[in-house]
Amino acid sequence: MGTDFRRCGEIDEEMKQKLNEMHVGRLIHILSHTMKRHNPAEVMENDDLTTMQKHVLKFILLETMHRDLYQKDIEEEFQIRKPTVTGILKLMEKNGYIYRESAKQDARLKQIIPTEKAEKIRPAILKSIEEGEAKMLRGIPKEDVELCKQVLWQMYENRKKSCDSRNDF
Repeated sequence: MGTDFRRCGEIDEEMKQKLNEMHVGRLIHILSHTMKRHNPAEVMENDDLTTMQKHVLKFILLETMHRDLYQKDIEEEFQIRKPTVTGILKLMEKNGYIYRESAKQDARLKQIIPTEKAEKIRPAILKSIEEGEAKMLRGIPKEDVELCKQVLWQMYENRKKSCDSRNDF
């Protein structure tokens, strides 16, 4: 079963051959690596944040645009343990990027809220994401992008199901 590259733009015969022989996981890895090297978190030029804190802050800034955020959300998103997240959040709070307040529905839960200092970074992150998406999707028809998203999500679900049974995802 060959791949139809007619709609993929300017791909020469040699590249078509390489892609046909390449595992999907390898291609995803290559794209992921490229995206990590040009990550929106890099627009934060703050020396008082580690790389991991920048990623967490980016997540906080994006997620709090449309929902309340709690420590558990960060643990799940980054697949890191509670003590690690606690340490990250304490430093971010100390450096003035977030504050935590008791949730109205349950005082044991602490909602994570970005400070004004953090909010000033949000526009640059959003712009960087928008520019990165535009570069990545240039020349690709919208329907191909939608199909790609659906296929990638199905791959994720397949992988998750197979790994959930082994508990190593």
